[in-house]
Amino acid sequence: MLHEWTSDQLRHLADARELHISAPRAGRMPRTWVPIWVVVVDDRVFVRTWYRRDTGWYGRAVASGQAWIRVAGDPVRAQVTVIGSRDSDAVDAAYRSKYGAAAASSMVTDEAAASTLLLTPASDPDTSGTVTLDP
Repeated sequence: MLHEWTSDQLRHLADARELHISAPRAGRMPRTWVPIWVVVVDDRVFVRTWYRRDTGWYGRAVASGQAWIRVAGDPVRAQVTVIGSRDSDAVDAAYRSKYGAAAASSMVTDEAAASTLLLTPASDPDTSGTVTLDP
């Protein structure tokens, strides 16, 4: 079951320069946080990688369909949905607006757009809440 981001969470994610994300490894809890860029469009949270691959945080998040993110310093379990190039114009515009056209240039390519993930908070009480990860 999924629920929506709170207005405070959305504000924090929209204002954050970087989002810290961690994805599980082969059924185990995630271990380390990776800083990535994040944008919010119409109360939906999107992340991308400039180079799509089956390894690293991106590959593990896609394979498991979940990740942990830090929202206002608190770990939150998120459902990961691959949306690819759907809504790419709006997400591209959000990256350009937030990070600047020059800085965001690697995040608004066709390759990066194809890697777009939608993050939705997961409400499973058995797996959400406090989790300890390496700093």
